[in-house]
Amino acid sequence: MPHPTQMSAQDSGLLVIDVQEKLLPKIQSAEALVRNIAFLIDSARLLGVTVQATEQYPKGLGPTIADLAQRLPDRPDKVAFSCCAVPSVVDNFRRAARPKIVLAGIEAHVCVQQTALDFLGLGFHVYVPVDAVGSRFALDQDVALRRMERAGVILTSAESCIFEWTGGASHPRFKEISRLIQDRMRSI
Repeated sequence: MPHPTQMSAQDSGLLVIDVQEKLLPKIQSAEALVRNIAFLIDSARLLGVTVQATEQYPKGLGPTIADLAQRLPDRPDKVAFSCCAVPSVVDNFRRAARPKIVLAGIEAHVCVQQTALDFLGLGFHVYVPVDAVGSRFALDQDVALRRMERAGVILTSAESCIFEWTGGASHPRFKEISRLIQDRMRSI
């Protein structure tokens, strides 16, 4: 019997938050962040994990960066920091029966944190791969991760999410996932 917090591809959703052109260059370790988010998106697609994304005030912050935009569905724009202020985001995860939400994107201490707290308040399990979120300043990211964890968010890593979604080497898509892992390792 799996632990109640253990994810599977059938009960999980991925939300990519505001990885936009004008903000990304200011984020620490931006290249690694993008690589890890792309890895999550590509794996989620292979495994049938529901994927959504948002953009924060794209008029001012620009669109989602091209490398991720080509992998993502339409991205509603928002001016509230929490993605839960966009009704379709919550509704789509509920309709798809995805009670476990993985959050990736920027900034950890603003939109990611407020989204995490709102999803918790709505009764979802929330997971934050620490290598797939970022902030402009390390202090802000560190404090946000501690606060989210104390509130009930489960901290994890991108690769850990993928292995949980897969469940084992017997998964029919495991060879494809293994190739994504190897490609990610080569790009480091």
